[in-house]
Amino acid sequence: PLPEKGGDRRGVMLCVFALVAGALRTPLPGVRPAVRSAVGPRGAPIAPAMSAVLGQRFPSPDLPKGIMGTFGTPEPGPMPIAGERDACGVGFIADTKGRNNHDIVERALHALGCMEHRGGCGGDRVSGDGAGVMTAVPWKLFEEDGSLGGKPSESMGVAMTFLPQDETHATEAQAVLQNQATAKGFEIVGWRDVPQQTQVLGPMARAALPTIRQAFLHHPTLRGDALEAALYKLRRSVQGDLLQMSGPVSETYFASLSSRTIIYKGMVQSEVLRAFYDDLTNELFTSNFAIYHRRFSTNTVPKWPLAQPMRTLAHNGEINTLIGNVNWQRALDVQRGRRDPLCSLSKSDSANLDSVFENLIRVGSKTPALALAALVPEAYHEQPEYDNHPDITDMLDYYAGLQEPWDGPALLTFCDGKQLGASLDRNGLRPARFLETKDGLVAFMSETGVVKVEDKDVIRKGRLGPGNMITIDLETGVFRTNLEVKKELAAQAPYGEWMEKKATKISAMHDFAVEASAPVPDNIVQQMTAFGWGSEDLEMQVGDMSNGGKETLFSMGDDTPLAVLSESPRTLYDYFKQRFAQVTNPPIDPLREGIVMGLDMTIGKRHDLALAPSEELADVLTLSTPVLNGEEMAALAGKKKLVSVSTLYAVADGPPGLKTAVARLCAEAEAAVKNGAEAVVLSDKKEGGLDADSIFIPPLLAVGAVHHHLIAAGLRMRASIVVETAQAWSTHHIACLVGYGASAVHPYLLWQSVRYLYDSAKSINMRETGKLNDISLAASLVNTRKALEAGVLKILSKIGISLLSSYHGAQIFEAIGVGGELIELGFRGTPSRVGGLTPEDLAEEVAEWHSTAFTEAPPERLFNYGFVKYYQKKEHHENTPPMSKMLHKALETYEKDKDAGFDQYKLFQKSIASSPATTIRDMLEMVSDRKPIPLDEVEPVEAIMKRFATGGMSLGALSREAHETLAIGVNRAGGRSNSGEGGEDEARWKPLDDVDEFGHSPTFPHLKGLQNGDIAISKIKQVASGRFGVTPAYLMSAEQIEIKIAQGAKPGEGGQLPGAKVNTYIASIRACKRGVMLISPPPHHDIYSIEDLAQLIYDLHQINPSAKVSVKLVGQVGIGTVASGVAKADADVIQISGHDGGTGASPLTSIKHAGGPWELGLSEAHQALIINQLRDRVVLRVDGGFKTGYDVVMGSMLGADEFGFGTIAMIAVGCVMARICHTNNCPVGVTTQKEALRAKFVGVPNDMLGFFLYVAEETRQVLAHLGYKSLSEITGRADLLKQRDRALHKTSHLDLSFVSQMPDVTTDRAWQPEAPKPWAQTDTLDDELLARDDVKRAIEKHEHVQLTVPITNVDRTVSARVAGAIAKAHGNRGWKGSLHMIFEGCAGQSFGFSCLDGLDLEVRGDANDYVGKSMHGGRIRIRPVEGEIGFDPLEAVIVGNTCLYGATGGRFFASGRAGERFCVRNSKAEAVIEGTGDHCCEYMTGGVVVALGPVGRNVGAGQTGGWGYYLEEGDDYKLEGRVNSDVQMQRVNSVGAAQLKELIEAHVEATGSGKGAAILADWDNYLPKFWQIFPSSEAQAPEVSGVAAAVKDAVAA
Repeated sequence: PLPEKGGDRRGVMLCVFALVAGALRTPLPGVRPAVRSAVGPRGAPIAPAMSAVLGQRFPSPDLPKGIMGTFGTPEPGPMPIAGERDACGVGFIADTKGRNNHDIVERALHALGCMEHRGGCGGDRVSGDGAGVMTAVPWKLFEEDGSLGGKPSESMGVAMTFLPQDETHATEAQAVLQNQATAKGFEIVGWRDVPQQTQVLGPMARAALPTIRQAFLHHPTLRGDALEAALYKLRRSVQGDLLQMSGPVSETYFASLSSRTIIYKGMVQSEVLRAFYDDLTNELFTSNFAIYHRRFSTNTVPKWPLAQPMRTLAHNGEINTLIGNVNWQRALDVQRGRRDPLCSLSKSDSANLDSVFENLIRVGSKTPALALAALVPEAYHEQPEYDNHPDITDMLDYYAGLQEPWDGPALLTFCDGKQLGASLDRNGLRPARFLETKDGLVAFMSETGVVKVEDKDVIRKGRLGPGNMITIDLETGVFRTNLEVKKELAAQAPYGEWMEKKATKISAMHDFAVEASAPVPDNIVQQMTAFGWGSEDLEMQVGDMSNGGKETLFSMGDDTPLAVLSESPRTLYDYFKQRFAQVTNPPIDPLREGIVMGLDMTIGKRHDLALAPSEELADVLTLSTPVLNGEEMAALAGKKKLVSVSTLYAVADGPPGLKTAVARLCAEAEAAVKNGAEAVVLSDKKEGGLDADSIFIPPLLAVGAVHHHLIAAGLRMRASIVVETAQAWSTHHIACLVGYGASAVHPYLLWQSVRYLYDSAKSINMRETGKLNDISLAASLVNTRKALEAGVLKILSKIGISLLSSYHGAQIFEAIGVGGELIELGFRGTPSRVGGLTPEDLAEEVAEWHSTAFTEAPPERLFNYGFVKYYQKKEHHENTPPMSKMLHKALETYEKDKDAGFDQYKLFQKSIASSPATTIRDMLEMVSDRKPIPLDEVEPVEAIMKRFATGGMSLGALSREAHETLAIGVNRAGGRSNSGEGGEDEARWKPLDDVDEFGHSPTFPHLKGLQNGDIAISKIKQVASGRFGVTPAYLMSAEQIEIKIAQGAKPGEGGQLPGAKVNTYIASIRACKRGVMLISPPPHHDIYSIEDLAQLIYDLHQINPSAKVSVKLVGQVGIGTVASGVAKADADVIQISGHDGGTGASPLTSIKHAGGPWELGLSEAHQALIINQLRDRVVLRVDGGFKTGYDVVMGSMLGADEFGFGTIAMIAVGCVMARICHTNNCPVGVTTQKEALRAKFVGVPNDMLGFFLYVAEETRQVLAHLGYKSLSEITGRADLLKQRDRALHKTSHLDLSFVSQMPDVTTDRAWQPEAPKPWAQTDTLDDELLARDDVKRAIEKHEHVQLTVPITNVDRTVSARVAGAIAKAHGNRGWKGSLHMIFEGCAGQSFGFSCLDGLDLEVRGDANDYVGKSMHGGRIRIRPVEGEIGFDPLEAVIVGNTCLYGATGGRFFASGRAGERFCVRNSKAEAVIEGTGDHCCEYMTGGVVVALGPVGRNVGAGQTGGWGYYLEEGDDYKLEGRVNSDVQMQRVNSVGAAQLKELIEAHVEATGSGKGAAILADWDNYLPKFWQIFPSSEAQAPEVSGVAAAVKDAVAA
């Protein structure tokens, strides 16, 4: 029987697997059974009856109304584009000898079953998110059952159709196909109901099950490619007809329609696929290839068509540029006059890409390899593998000018029936392994070990690197690897010759000749004022960019009003928030992984890729930067026909004139394009500048309106848009303009402002006194553009986009405070959830600047609006020195008199309540449906404070005094403090028993106000992208483990702790070097997709099954489906943070322009979780500007169970809001590591306790007033909220009706989480090991044990629970026993997670990704199987990507090669490997790496500690060009040579490496071939300097 709510949910999935396998009497591949003896044999599943499965968990298959629409589409319509994300496991198997057999199909189904853990299930826990296979059409099967009607198979095509459920509608849909088939010369021989077993489906899948039928079509004359093309056109025609229809018939879907391939798929789990489709187990179902796919979707509402494979592709990953790709394809479709658009925002990213890809194959006559190389190109510039192949780069350059990339993490398998293959995205963000056997079998897979073959039969084991592709010609059997594929493609046309004749590039002109020679206009201050500039924009942003070449840094988040609520005029850009990657795809590091990024843009006509290759299409003009100066504008005008259209209009036209002006602008742009313009310049430039009679259309509106107008007119592909504007001076401005359609921006007033600032008396004085860099004007202009370009790359990278050409027109923003009419006018497709400005409101806002600029006395200086820094009587700030003083007074009084202190707290609370509207919640008010109750009936403060937590503020960002004081105070309150990133001192895990009468303790002599029994432990331990200090004991000490995906101050970005803050104490905890900067990467390098997050959650549950795992997200549109995916990934807690938080240093544009309000994020997440039947599985925590009990109640009504306090907690213990945290100069010792300043810290634990008590008491009073006894009673009760009747300065069109659209939970409270135990998995291989008596004795009594066990890829995170048990009993270093565990087979992901001293983990076989993640000690060794093998281990890939991520110790040896990012963020481990992919030793802060084989690009990027030894061998292989400039190279000295030799000797002993043995045997000849690579911080290390430590000590003495 299935477990009740709160039990082992893994059993649900496994019982279904067991049921299917038992019902079919087939072996269950790769799935550990749910029930078996602890140490008994693994493999025999137990099969309960289906009625028991469904009856106990789901008494009725009926689903709640509104959850399920017909045919699997959620009501009332298609899922919006922001709400559909998926990831998966994928692969293929092929026989290169062309043999059709059923064994290929069986092997594919077996492999599919072995990747079940990469998939997800629906809200019913049983219906799969999708699984499917693509094979050759099984003609033998169809001939046998008479489906072909006696026709020859070569004349036939088969349609696999998903028809409406109702037979009448299904018949109607069939008629549409019949009519079109007849019109196109086809005969439908017959229809076949696909044999199926519906009883094996889950309730949600069965409720959405379409009628699945196959149609058999015969053509009398067409054969081969002609037949395939005709079938494609037939399907497109049918789809065009269906688009004109309504109701269920319009949802008819063709899974496939081909003469060569067929697809069987559905909303099922892996093993259920074969059970559902009888055909798949029929011996007559034969094929020479099979693609398989298992899906994990963040959306849990089943939709059968979204299962994969698609018609030509199976996709693992996400396309981040989708909206832009769809818009550009829409423009092309309008130009082509298509009635059946290839792309639609109602389809998934995979379906859209598949449509364009298939069209290029069928209509454009491209091979799949060429089509995909153009659509999803590799990062080919500076690629060492192509140094001797310029023809390949010429070919890729040619297609880069024709097609904006479909960019994002993507592993793509493809097949058109003739060519089978796979390709990986440009940054290598998905796992991709392959093998080839002697007998002609090729297997490609997301994980190795899913295809059963003997290693003696394998002749090659490889992997796809970034941008790489493999293909198999299914007709000839030729298997080609990447270089062979690309050489073949490049040979198809003289691309280099064409590019040399036709292509043009305008490179950046760095002398800024026009700007340097032009005088500053006399009226520049007036002009800047009229265009919305403030003094902070000039002095801070332009000042920092021009003098330092970087954006302004700031701290403490954004506490000013949302732009729509502000009483000051804001630029239109301020209403648009940058969206960012979290969970479903990773951000990119633009600094350390810049090799995959680029800013090139093309200008002029965009060509149709389907017409390539052609010499005419090489006529492309490329810009190397989107930020143009005057000289570059002139050069552009000399190459292309530019037509300038003015964005100015008459002030006299008033606010209504804006819409009229936009319409005129669009009409003029259209006319210009029709008259041959190759670029339309939208300009607000006017001779002498803007005057009193003219006003401007905001450039962002102008761009968006013209962009969409030209798309609708079918003209967008014929011309580019260039913006010439005075209102663009920050990276956010440039990104917005490009994101809404501009190809380039000429910010003419910015260049003038740089000179104006440079020539000012203040700047001259500061340069002379050394307060500014003493540089030239030209250098200042170059610096400004450099900062803008770097900032734009950062904005691209935070959403995971590599190329600006992909970001172009992608509209990856959310509007907050923009009304529907204005959205439709210029920003169609942009999410805007709270209404706001109308065009007239916007015109009024622009007019405010104009009226300020054009007064009788023109302004002499720019107005300071106070948007950044706090000033009295300027823009309102929520966190101010006066506010902090009020709170400090209340907490100081608490120590003496709690009641008097609460009276003071009320004054603090009233000051906040009476502030101007700043946040969404300020525009809401509570309206109860009950009468007030006595306060003593409300739950006590103790119960409320258990729901409180502090934000994840790290030790390092905070001083030790502040961090420990916060933790102790929160623990006194019964809440949970958060460690932040960076480990934790084990001394903090024990209660104090040495406190004297004065509140001092020898254990913590730097703290005050202590009590015996206090404990400084952080109950929430954070695991961030840097993995600093993440050790087994650290994880075992946690009550909760938080995975920080994003942070409110700069979501989508990484972080760094300056070297000045890394003192000896912090370095000891973080396992790094004192004084060396620590970098936290933008992405977690083990979270590139939702299934990767599920794996990390699995890792953490595996090591510490008693700790809950939380995932921290930042609010933005679409977070609801992300939260659903996180819940499905087995998180216990989801934290939703607002955009306004953050204590550390962040770029000012990130603080101001990324992320969204928590009110919107929380309500969306809560709503999505309820709708998807997942809310009971997770606790929702919210934070972001919380200060009062009123905030707590508001958060509860919007769906929160728990509440986080960040900035206000710092204020409580002494912060005075100086806002200089990023400078290490905090005057009160809160955010500094300087000893003198830390001595000024005055906070005590009772400050935090008092604050929580007062907030909880206020919460009680609010609850009593509302008539409710507890927070639990009002959680999710948004019906008690309504929009406040509060007049706003800017608009009367704010619409907060989202609160009324939330689910009505007035009576239904069953969704509330019941605080179950963590969703930790049970019955794993580690559980078996821990149940063994010899292992128990080894752990308990420090004994020494050796054992051997089999392992498969479904055995994940093996040894973690064993390591956790050891760490819990003995700490990180206290165990004196040993366990030598030999695993035979293929290890699953995260093998050796948190390995510690005493563990010797040996795999005889190979392993998948993340081997040795968070390794702390011990030894891990991976070696080939014992006995005969058919491949060369030195050439074989033996471990996957991201091995030794965040390792803090231990030794690793592998006899073979690794994938990408080997030893990323390694702190102390020593490793020997025989070759790696790209990014080896990225972000490494310590340890030693030896590479005995070739490595990929970008070695040592961001490396600040440790060093490596790299063998350079062979004429075709050179390290030069593969090493990042962050590190240095030298030959190995004698001290280093001794270390290198010892490591190789240890490698040979551990793995039996033949390569290692050969090097040792010829040591004198091999040593000169090694390079040592190291960062400057290690220059004095003996192994690097060559000076032995003993000599150094003697010299020092």
